[in-house]
Amino acid sequence: MHVEVKDPDGKVVLSRQYGSEGRFTFTSHTPGEHQICLHSNSTRMALFAGGKLRVHLDIQVGEHTNNYPEIAAKDKLTELQLRARQLLDQVEQIQKEQNYQRYREERFRMTSESTNQRVLWWSIAQTVILILTGLWQMRHLKSFFEAKKLV
Repeated sequence: MHVEVKDPDGKVVLSRQYGSEGRFTFTSHTPGEHQICLHSNSTRMALFAGGKLRVHLDIQVGEHTNNYPEIAAKDKLTELQLRARQLLDQVEQIQKEQNYQRYREERFRMTSESTNQRVLWWSIAQTVILILTGLWQMRHLKSFFEAKKLV
């Protein structure tokens, strides 16, 4: 199984070949939607001939990725120290989520302002076209009536 992970900018974060079983982790510094592509090593003929492919994908994000019992055993932490570390990780995750939401709000605001600017210029262009068309029609009608000697 070949695994490839791309960030929202399309840059490859992870590209690795695994055997029949494997586990992968990656850290991305770019917020947004990531693409995870799984490519089977088996041939298409084997799949169509009755071969089965089973994939179990378990995605963990943020502080849920930490194995706290393992960390406690490794660093010889007390229950209170372990809980403090968990809380610090949660606070850090909340801060990251807030920063990401600010980033999204800023992008949304920029898009809204751009759209509003375009709507303004489009309405100004329509108004100018309507006024010019009205003036042209008035001149044309005036010259028509003068040619027919009705005015």
